Amino acid sequence: MLRLADTGFQAPAALLARYGLALARVPDGEPIPGSYWGDDEAGIIGTTVYARADTPVHSLLHEACHLIVLPPERRAAVHTDATDSIEEEDATCVLQILLADELPGVGRARLMADMDAWGYSFRLGSAQAWFERDAAEAHAFLAARGLP
Repeated sequence: MLRLADTGFQAPAALLARYGLALARVPDGEPIPGSYWGDDEAGIIGTTVYARADTPVHSLLHEACHLIVLPPERRAAVHTDATDSIEEEDATCVLQILLADELPGVGRARLMADMDAWGYSFRLGSAQAWFERDAAEAHAFLAARGLP
């Protein structure tokens, strides 16, 4: 599992800033604010994504992408759980895969492998199969909003 300790915080922080988000580094061993899953998983509160060095990169991207797919006026109200919308969840998963290519040393193939290892569940059996053959609606959702 690729973690922020492996990639550093600089490139992810710059990527998030392009979408009006901040990355807050949480000290090792401290609880991560706004984390839905707890443990080492990233958290979100408003326009800030919280992560530690041991946070998986896929978790950071997933939580950030939840905020990115939301209209800016809805972001401020987010605390821990961004949405219960299947459409937004699917768009989040596609966007995190696409944005993985923008992080040095990550890339979509590695990210999808980590998503599978973590336990993301897709009806075609893997993140890659879903992304390539069953995510057309999520791609359209992103395109309609001018997202990659």
